[in-house]
Amino acid sequence: MSHPATQKEIVQNTGNKAAQLENALRSIIRGKDDVVRLAIVAILARGHLLIEGVPGVGKTTLGHAIARAIHCTFQRVQFTSDMLPSDVLGISIYSSLEQKFEFKPGPVFTNVLLADEINRTTPKTQSALLESMSENQVTVDGQSHPLPQPFLVIATQNPVEHHGTYPLPESQMDRFLMRVKMGYPESASEREILRATAGAARLDDLQPVVTGEEVVAMQDAVEKIRVDDSLLDYALAIVKKTRESEYFSLGVSPRGSLMLYRASQAMAFLEGRTFATPSDFKSLAVPVFAHRVVVDARYSSTLKKTEQSDKLLTELVESVAVPV
Repeated sequence: MSHPATQKEIVQNTGNKAAQLENALRSIIRGKDDVVRLAIVAILARGHLLIEGVPGVGKTTLGHAIARAIHCTFQRVQFTSDMLPSDVLGISIYSSLEQKFEFKPGPVFTNVLLADEINRTTPKTQSALLESMSENQVTVDGQSHPLPQPFLVIATQNPVEHHGTYPLPESQMDRFLMRVKMGYPESASEREILRATAGAARLDDLQPVVTGEEVVAMQDAVEKIRVDDSLLDYALAIVKKTRESEYFSLGVSPRGSLMLYRASQAMAFLEGRTFATPSDFKSLAVPVFAHRVVVDARYSSTLKKTEQSDKLLTELVESVAVPV
């Protein structure tokens, strides 16, 4: 008679697949191991990922690599200023044969949606993703249509200082579990990138290492990771400070608190643990919170907006006592 698997055994068995996924992405994205790890955390936490950086540093490549490494459906949408919400969600078309309107699903009906340069389209089209990212469904003409699982939005955006961009509204930013930055690679990593273009480690050669069903199984296992009450108090102390700080005109929302909780569970799972630690919460606070806060105009400086929020939030997190 077989005994039911323990939580530790479940984490170890499913965690092997997560490690394979991480290694596959690292073979394509050179010198950005921290970005790759955060991307995996977002997937495991059932979250959505916002990738920011100047053109040409690998934002779209990371999105394509995730889609190729997971054996599931994939759609890529290049956002432009003339796009309409129906170009993303779909549209109802009247069928003369059936004598009724039929819904034609848009590219959002997929497992992995790569929203490329999302801030190059208007806020009206950006808002088309709000319901899908928070409720895993799309409502068109009063009818709700569920999205397939797993469902992951990987959005890339150019720095808001660039021409032809529309800043993402706060409600849209809050839907992303975290924001990661793809900066310029170091010289050694860039040398590897140049060599790899003629070698085997190319995007076209990347084979799937996990299935969509296995991703859902890992996400279910992540939800069972234990989190001590002292860690909840620690997270809420950070959140409270962002709301009370004179440096921020907008603090972290309750959704942000929940996202940090899920991300910390995912980080613990990725490291093969059945419990979260203070370092999980502390290391993820800035990637999960920085895009949710708004720096008060009185404290704006020559730094870019994203750099301001990162710097101020890092100082705030350091000021909160870490539980023992």
